[in-house]
Amino acid sequence: MAKQADLTADGELDRDVCKLVHQFVQRLDVHVRRVAEELGLTATQVVALRELSEPITARELATRMSCEASNATFVLDRLEQQDLIQRRPHPTDRRAKQIVLTQAGQRLRVEVLQHLDTGSPLTPLTADQQESLRDLLRTLVERH
Repeated sequence: MAKQADLTADGELDRDVCKLVHQFVQRLDVHVRRVAEELGLTATQVVALRELSEPITARELATRMSCEASNATFVLDRLEQQDLIQRRPHPTDRRAKQIVLTQAGQRLRVEVLQHLDTGSPLTPLTADQQESLRDLLRTLVERH
């Protein structure tokens, strides 16, 4: 009977954690969408600009954005039309292109990051708590 109670408690804890993670992800999504609206961008453009911290390929960007490469390419096409990125030959892989922010893209990325920091759902946590959360999530993500 004790094992049954342990299984029920473990199951309830698992469901509670999943529910809370889902609710937090929804809050993050709302925050990104609000920033996008404030800056006249789409949410995916905000995420792409957040992730373009250095020159990377479209495939690498898709991985960082957790989307298909074709979706990242669509977002990059729009950013290129807005003169926010350039596609340049990759220095070591002649089949690939690197995505590089233009000066306007760099300025907008700084603005995006500032807006994302303001009112972030993570702000109630201290820097140490945010690091702990990051490390716990990394452990979970890397295991599966």
